[in-house]
Amino acid sequence: MTEHKVNPWLALIVVCMGQFMVVLDATVVNVALPSIQADLGFSDSSLQWVVNAYTLFFGGFLLLGGRMADLIGRRTLFLAGIGVFSVASLINGLAQSEEMLIGARALQGLGGAMLSPAALAVITTTFEEGSDRTKALSAWAAIASGGSAAGLLLGGVLTELLSWEWIFFINVPIGIAIVFAALRLVPNSRVAGGTRHFDVAGAVSVTAGLVLLVYAIVKAEDWGWGSFDTLALAALAFALLASFIWIERRSPSPLVRLSLFRMRSLAVANGVFLLIIGGLFAMFFFASLYLQNILDYSALTTGVAFLPVTAGIMIGAMAAQQLVSRVGVLAVMRTGMLVAAAGLGLLAATTSVDGSYMGVLAGLLPMSIGMGATFVSLTLVATTGVEPDDAGLASGVFNTAQQVGGALGLAVLSTLANDRTAGILADLTGAPTVAQQQAAAVEGFQLAFIAAAVLMGIGAVLITVLLRRRDVARIDAGEAVPVPA
Repeated sequence: MTEHKVNPWLALIVVCMGQFMVVLDATVVNVALPSIQADLGFSDSSLQWVVNAYTLFFGGFLLLGGRMADLIGRRTLFLAGIGVFSVASLINGLAQSEEMLIGARALQGLGGAMLSPAALAVITTTFEEGSDRTKALSAWAAIASGGSAAGLLLGGVLTELLSWEWIFFINVPIGIAIVFAALRLVPNSRVAGGTRHFDVAGAVSVTAGLVLLVYAIVKAEDWGWGSFDTLALAALAFALLASFIWIERRSPSPLVRLSLFRMRSLAVANGVFLLIIGGLFAMFFFASLYLQNILDYSALTTGVAFLPVTAGIMIGAMAAQQLVSRVGVLAVMRTGMLVAAAGLGLLAATTSVDGSYMGVLAGLLPMSIGMGATFVSLTLVATTGVEPDDAGLASGVFNTAQQVGGALGLAVLSTLANDRTAGILADLTGAPTVAQQQAAAVEGFQLAFIAAAVLMGIGAVLITVLLRRRDVARIDAGEAVPVPA
């Protein structure tokens, strides 16, 4: 069947609206976390699953989504992803228990993993390479930045004026509108011929292994790090991750061609990103709890308080683009990580029971500027020297590292913070007062920020030790551009 002629710019608007939903949902929930915890009775340790269930399923199935989009049709998978995402959003809004919400958040992540790579594939196949595609991809990048900022603000508005359920309900009518628009305006291209194999086993094994690993880290707070239950669960998680590598080496159409990691620049960039991205996730998670639970900010005020983070990331990204050709990408990357580490250190120093927003802002600004510079430089390093046929795969691996690293980092830092808080409260005699509970919680937040700063510092050291100028020569010569993330 021949597709009717479509206006590529109208198709761009439709798929960008779908991507906007995915990006927005990655941040919109952070501001609503205290309200969700109060209504559904989440414990401090289980609250992180509201973020991590979405992140792990999104990251775990992202590469499979890209493969399916090429083979069964980009619009077909985009529509399926919008459907799954919208239904999951409705279930989230109707959730009456933490188990129901976490399950629906995982389903939402799966929908995002279907629609996001399909949307990007629509853009790259609809626009010819050249100025039009560059403009389209610039719009795509702007949606990513705008969606993050809008998520923080919209989360606060909806939570305060209506209720936290509406941060999910709002996706339903938008999703329905996108479906009808896509059916009319988006072409349904796909790869002709070739193998129809989907590496479902690889996607399931890596996602299951990561979920179990995060669960083992979280439960270690209750079971103990050296307990049989913790070690057994961690062993099972590593066995599943090892089986993923075994599957990828033997699959006729693997999610990840492991030979790609023989490129030093790609392997190091992804490994470092996996390590440091938890700092950003932890900043949003714990800073939101601090502002609302300690400083008594409303959800709306908290959303507004986070807007400088988006501005800082954009400032850092623009500065990095100008500085890479002047001082080299390695210098920009190291500096970005160290500035972000300093910001996290300031955040730890300025958060206190009687603190103020100006103290928080003093840490948020350098942290966000440093992360903006780090994002740009790491993306360049992760994609330099990659053959054109592997560009999509390299970008997909980098995005997966972001989601997986964020989830693992948040799990570790949240466990450390909760352990510190629980230990302080356990040493008290008698029932703790509200002031003592707040002081203990703040000490947990401070530890998480310090640990995140240490991870940033380790990332800077690894970049210095493992990468050489020859590994990034094309970037410094101005011959490389980042693949859209």
